[in-house]
Amino acid sequence: MENVNLNNLSQEEKERHILSLIKNKKTREKGYALLISEFSGRIYWQIRRMVYSHEDTDDLVQEVFIKVFENIETFNKKSKLSTWIFSIAYNHTLNFLKSKTYRNSKKNSSFEQNVLASLEADSLFDADKATLTLEKAVLSLPVKQRAVFQMRYYQDLSFAQIAQITKTSEGALKASYHIAAEKIEKLVLQESNI
Repeated sequence: MENVNLNNLSQEEKERHILSLIKNKKTREKGYALLISEFSGRIYWQIRRMVYSHEDTDDLVQEVFIKVFENIETFNKKSKLSTWIFSIAYNHTLNFLKSKTYRNSKKNSSFEQNVLASLEADSLFDADKATLTLEKAVLSLPVKQRAVFQMRYYQDLSFAQIAQITKTSEGALKASYHIAAEKIEKLVLQESNI
């Protein structure tokens, strides 16, 4: 089972294969390499959409995988491996944002204000006005609501998946997403009428 082509497997089969490699001392390194290969891109974008900074995202991705490696033995298979990893990334990112917000409050500026200023000044951010308006609207949401919106809108995760990641009921998530979408729509319409 060591030389399996992952491209021919379903997501669930890939995850089982990776776990089986990690559980075996002889194939553990290969399992970890496959785990990183399979999830690093998705974890990067999940975190990046919440923190916006490439440098912070890179650091957080590394920290998330360290947590995954340190705790893989405690993974109890009650959820999918991907859901467990996304949950670790989500919680780690929320903790990072809380500490960043705390540090910024001591400087009399908000995380969101700093992100907007850096987006507007970033020569590599080549988005049009509509995209910048959308980002401003998304940044106006509370952190957890922003995360739910981003997981649903950008990552196209189902409410069931988001519920497992955030440990929140699907009903509450649907309500939160609906409220977020309404806020964003209102702010985008206000901005475009200026």
